[in-house]
Amino acid sequence: MSEGARNTRQFRGAWSGGGGTGGIGSASYRDGDGGIGSPRYRGVNTGILDEQVLSLVFRSINWDPQALCTAASVNRRLRAVAERVLWRELCISRAPRMVASLTAAAGVGVGAAPPPPGRIGGGWPALAKLLSFCCGAAGTAVAVPGHLTRVSRFSKTSGRSFLSRRCRSDMLYVSDPCEHAVPGADDDLGAYRGVFRWFMRSRTRACLLGHQAELDPRVRCPYCGARVWNMVAANLVPRGASRRMGSDEGRLEYYVCVSGHVHGNCWLAHLTSSEGEHDDDPDSDDASEGGSGWDGHVAP
Repeated sequence: MSEGARNTRQFRGAWSGGGGTGGIGSASYRDGDGGIGSPRYRGVNTGILDEQVLSLVFRSINWDPQALCTAASVNRRLRAVAERVLWRELCISRAPRMVASLTAAAGVGVGAAPPPPGRIGGGWPALAKLLSFCCGAAGTAVAVPGHLTRVSRFSKTSGRSFLSRRCRSDMLYVSDPCEHAVPGADDDLGAYRGVFRWFMRSRTRACLLGHQAELDPRVRCPYCGARVWNMVAANLVPRGASRRMGSDEGRLEYYVCVSGHVHGNCWLAHLTSSEGEHDDDPDSDDASEGGSGWDGHVAP
């Protein structure tokens, strides 16, 4: 097995079973609530297993996701520290404004109790994987394997293109498509991913439930393993989504899992250089200080 394949397998395995709503998803944002000193983790906070020591170690290597996966795979105690602190800190380091938006309690609806501050839908390990890993396109006629991403740009502007008119009050971050050349195909295949803020309280989820949309029996979320809705089958894909991705109408797949993670793919139309450029955004959040093999760009 090549070194690259071994790293990718290790990267995937470190997240398996850890991206759901449990674990780190129940921890608060940068606080001491229920931490390593709690009964659940008693005896963990010693020596190199001290969360502060590990945070300093991974900060010194700029939160390299592959190194973090390796550490989380060593034993149960290191995995506990990763789930309690390290995945969250990786997300904050890579995409501070995006994380701040996703964990904000504003806009939850009149009369609704605000969500606990700092919690993230789907859990921190799943969000860290989403920021760092392109899931490819396993469900298409041509299988495109997943891989670590070197540059990722997430945008609320792109996210709005994926929201139907009745759901425009939701907040959704969507990445630019990750382009893959497909042998024998004239066009490239673009794989994209994203995440809703507080999906359980979103109008998109309410519309899916109101339409009694069925969960797809064949597809699972590549980030948390949860079941997904096929938004094309539910007829909830705005026309602007294909245009935003640079794809022709009817050539886009779009899935949303019950935790609020988005993934999909599209066949990319050939664009001129001017058509492929992004609008300048003075409020963009450039998180480009990537570690070994990864950096990110996050825009609102």
